[in-house]
Amino acid sequence: MPTSAVPFLPTPWLRRALRLAGRMALLCLGLLLAWRGAVAQTVELPVFDIARQDGGLVIDFQARPVLSKAVEEAMQKGVPLYFVAQATVLRPRWYWRDERVARATRTWRLSYQPLTGQWRVSLGALGQTVASATEALAIVSRASGWRIAEAGEIEPGERYQVEFSFRLDNTQLPRPMQLDLAAQADWRLSVERSVRLE
Repeated sequence: MPTSAVPFLPTPWLRRALRLAGRMALLCLGLLLAWRGAVAQTVELPVFDIARQDGGLVIDFQARPVLSKAVEEAMQKGVPLYFVAQATVLRPRWYWRDERVARATRTWRLSYQPLTGQWRVSLGALGQTVASATEALAIVSRASGWRIAEAGEIEPGERYQVEFSFRLDNTQLPRPMQLDLAAQADWRLSVERSVRLE
């Protein structure tokens, strides 16, 4: 006797499980898109060298920051931007946390003067005026022969770990902008590098 095909009818718990699985898939997709947006503003680091020199340590680096449209618009309106390079020298210890031997920080201030149409780059008390944003970015994103540890801080033959970061420092922006930028991925701009020296 031939049997007729019975249509499959999902049970209530199976329908709930399928709905839940669909919602989870949408949530995962949303998180993936948000993550891609958050990491879209990265910095390339094509040049990064650490060398022992005169008993100390020096760094040569060149970064390539890619600014978002929001950051470029803020620059054109005269909002000063601060770029920070930081290098920390650590001595590994097996019995405790690594010992910090030295830390060096450089902070560049990049600003646009709408009246003169020129860009100003400052590093401490030193300042330089250039004609374009490209030239200004090139200045704030590189250093040559930057001494991060002195001879008295480094011992010959010891192993060290150098942790380096270059970033756009949003904490130095005007306070109202900081409140607005808390959740915006457009303003997250940084690169990190960790190197072991034998």
